[in-house]
Amino acid sequence: MPAARENAGLHEYDGRVADLSPDGVKACLAGLGGPPLDDAHDEAHLTAFEGYLRVVFDELALHRRNPRLLLANLDVSSYAREYAPAHERAEALRRHVAGWPDAIDAGLDSLDAVPAPTAAALLPSARGLAEPLGTGTPEEAAAHAAHGRFVAHLERAAASGDPDPALGGRPLARLLGAPEAMAVTLDDLLARAERERERLDALLTDACGRVLPGVGVRAAMRQLTSDHPDAGGVLDAATDLTDEVLAFTAERGLVGHVTEGVVRVAPSPPSRRWATAMISWAAPFEPDGPSFYLITPPDPSWTPERQDGWLAAFSHTSLPATTAHEVAPGHFTHSRMLREAPGDVRKALHSPAFVEGWAHYGEELLVEEGFRAEDPRYAAGVAMKALLRVVRLIVSIGVHSRAMGLDEAVRLFERHAHLRAPAAEAEANRATFDPTYGRYTWGKLVIRDLRDEARRRWGAGFSLARFHRALLDLGAPPLGLARAALDDAPFV
Repeated sequence: MPAARENAGLHEYDGRVADLSPDGVKACLAGLGGPPLDDAHDEAHLTAFEGYLRVVFDELALHRRNPRLLLANLDVSSYAREYAPAHERAEALRRHVAGWPDAIDAGLDSLDAVPAPTAAALLPSARGLAEPLGTGTPEEAAAHAAHGRFVAHLERAAASGDPDPALGGRPLARLLGAPEAMAVTLDDLLARAERERERLDALLTDACGRVLPGVGVRAAMRQLTSDHPDAGGVLDAATDLTDEVLAFTAERGLVGHVTEGVVRVAPSPPSRRWATAMISWAAPFEPDGPSFYLITPPDPSWTPERQDGWLAAFSHTSLPATTAHEVAPGHFTHSRMLREAPGDVRKALHSPAFVEGWAHYGEELLVEEGFRAEDPRYAAGVAMKALLRVVRLIVSIGVHSRAMGLDEAVRLFERHAHLRAPAAEAEANRATFDPTYGRYTWGKLVIRDLRDEARRRWGAGFSLARFHRALLDLGAPPLGLARAALDDAPFV
């Protein structure tokens, strides 16, 4: 329901909260299925997502162990986007908040197996959920009381829950593969991730050598990530970069419709501050409106050293790559194409690995196309961000197959992704509640493989514009179905 409401723009779900109680989940699962669609590709796409819901809620019962599902259902921050008149959004917000007590009590009936590290990692976001709520009505008072019960439940789990957050190797493989219409072998995926890490290490070494000759990668990255705006200047820097990547992507004709729509840079709402940056786009089924490139500021209660460590993620080396990912040719550009995707399935159901893989692919695409070619800091930032994503994949497999603990995961982010605390800690902790966050690298690699195949198959008829258009005409397809882009792709 949250994804349908926000990512697809199906606002018939406004003001509603899913019933995540045991009985509610059973009833929803029983409602899956139906007659096949006329379009074979769309039927396969829809079937993959039905299978994914069965894996999440039946086979793995993640509504019992992952509070993020309930947190997403409670989140009201999406009503701030200007997709409808203010009075309509305010009424939807009121209904949503009025539904919190029942939704929280139903969700807590299910959340009986939350691992301690998962609860601890999500507590800050859970506490921030109630920040947008007022206190002047009985409905708001009841919502605050229910929110207190949710937070107390997570605090107890954080103190006394199972210390092992791992799903197990087979469950992780099922969770990765189900929405992608693919069978996943973790050993093969891990081997590919290690090869990609080695490639990226070489790219980073080359770029750092051009920026700071003779310094060495580790010292160079320390120096480069220390050069960042202050907390107040990050939003201004991100705004300037947004204009720059949009203009370059349009000039090179990499993706259609890139000059349409509006992107606004804004601080992340409290409930979403588990990530440094993200996009909240104008969704396919809603009237056009502004999209928001959200930036998470450092917590002002942190020590100056800890705040500085967080701001390193927004350095003048790393923020351009983040902006390419979130804006152009990444998520924002993709959202403009989704609005024109043929059929409801392609508009509404978005493969998580394709969505993140596309945006991640776009970062290095700009290197290939010569973006800021005179300034090797951009290539260094792309390699650094890519190392972060590939370490996520390595860590997710390691943690959930019980081959590594969270302390080792933190060290991997520090050593290979060049993160500092608290960013390295936040990334390691994210594995506990977002076990498939290795999808960025996986999706990117599949898209690059498809591009290589398109070059071979189309020969002189290949162009990036043709390939990208054919791929994005599928919407955000399961990775296992994306090969359909190579068949009968139109010339553009």
